[in-house]
Amino acid sequence: MSDDDGDIREARRWRQDGWVAQVIKNEDDDGWAVAMTRVGDDEPALVGPWTMGRDKKNPKPLDHPAFMTLVKTATEVLLRHEQSRRAQLHKTLTFTDDRDRRLRVDFDVAQDDDDPHAIVTVTDDATDELVRRDRVSPSWKLTATTAQRFARGQD
Repeated sequence: MSDDDGDIREARRWRQDGWVAQVIKNEDDDGWAVAMTRVGDDEPALVGPWTMGRDKKNPKPLDHPAFMTLVKTATEVLLRHEQSRRAQLHKTLTFTDDRDRRLRVDFDVAQDDDDPHAIVTVTDDATDELVRRDRVSPSWKLTATTAQRFARGQD
């Protein structure tokens, strides 16, 4: 499905602004669920319960306000996933060394399946001067102790 397939505004399927909402039968019970998928993505960004209609058997039809709420929620879910992913790949720690310099240590995991590694960079916080930069294992743990040892060249 591509973005130029046009908007759809049906009771159980709504496509607009790069998103598709699909109301589906909940396999676990008698209820309904809605899946929100970004156009072009293989998997939904959000799947959640959907309200039953007045007859208590069929789903409530999708409408514009509900769709916009679902788009907002799905976008926030994707944003939180991205923030979490970034937090796993980048960590920062600041400490004062034995020469009273405030040093910032950045640990950045490279997204490279063929050559897994990370880069640790130590920078003088006041002058932005590079103190040390080196490649480490992606499993290297950034702690106050490891940061200080790395800055001293002991790691």
